Amino acid sequence: MAHTACASWALSSATSTTSALEQLRRWISGRGVDAAYITKPVSIAYFTGFHADPHERLMSLVVKTDGATLIVPALEQQKAASVVDQAGVVAWRDGEDAYALVAGALRGCQNVAVEKEHLSLLAAETLTSRIGASVLVDVGPDVRRLRLIKSEPEIARLQRAAAITDAAGDEVFGRLRAGTTEIAVAEMLAGVIAELGGTLSFETLVQSGPNSAMPHARPSTRKLAPGDFVLLDFGAQLEGYKADSTRMGVVGEPADRHVEIHQLVLDAHDAAIDAVRPGVTTGDVDAAARRVIDAAGHGDRFFHRVGHGLGLEGHEDPSLDPGSAAVLEPGMVFTIEPGVYIPGWGGVRIEDDLVVEAGGCRVLTKSDRSLRVIPAS
Repeated sequence: MAHTACASWALSSATSTTSALEQLRRWISGRGVDAAYITKPVSIAYFTGFHADPHERLMSLVVKTDGATLIVPALEQQKAASVVDQAGVVAWRDGEDAYALVAGALRGCQNVAVEKEHLSLLAAETLTSRIGASVLVDVGPDVRRLRLIKSEPEIARLQRAAAITDAAGDEVFGRLRAGTTEIAVAEMLAGVIAELGGTLSFETLVQSGPNSAMPHARPSTRKLAPGDFVLLDFGAQLEGYKADSTRMGVVGEPADRHVEIHQLVLDAHDAAIDAVRPGVTTGDVDAAARRVIDAAGHGDRFFHRVGHGLGLEGHEDPSLDPGSAAVLEPGMVFTIEPGVYIPGWGGVRIEDDLVVEAGGCRVLTKSDRSLRVIPAS
């Protein structure tokens, strides 16, 4: 097999990825390492614009101060070449020695930065034995910090993903009726998101009645029935960037208890968003929502963090845990999603995506947060 063997390439993707790559090169120079060996697919996507799941096959990005090499399975070569300069893509076929390409790209490198959270022990031993690397430095936390502040092009992609999510939710709520199964609703959401030009950010959660009190319950064959809360947690992905939204409905006219719990969670949600601004900690934002729910006597029924970061992954930094000390900065993107869950009856979660800005924040998901009434017949 003939390999494209040039050791460096120029990005053909957006300025944001070029800037990220240059920042990684500055990190390499400042830390005195010879190269970075990036293996986490989402990190490769961040630095190159090339998105792929290699499954069990080796895929890596070798970055030096004077160039880079993207190593991919042959199945991905054409796709990779359409995103980055062809001269930088080297590929291996099944049955070939992928580490021969790694050895070529890292030849002469003694100190190598790796993502320790992703690199297996076997892969690390191979780097030291076959490549001759004597020191493996962890670049993972620095890559996560680099991804924490979104560029304007990234925020624009997240905004478009949020718009598709909003439109899909509104469309599907308009179609819901008693007797529809949770699985059918999930399939409906996937279909509408696809029609609007997106793909699913994650497996859609559809929870009705008592199932809505279990935050991560997967869709089942249970049918929507009068008196049920209906919780839809879903999101669209566009160009690799993910949205995440949760909206609530009730089948038939809501009882006072439905209205009370929904309004409580909405008040907590709004209090958390009101707290978001640069300089505030992630724990402060969580506390703003938690105070509202605690004051209503339901503190023990809000048992998860108030939100999590969004971007190329559905869950990334920052994590808005109780007491967390990360300081908010403009460009951070995350969810706000307080919830109250009453076992055997039902639960409410209301979730939006937002970006921190100089004066506070901008909410990216904009669809109706009210309790939607679903026809009972």
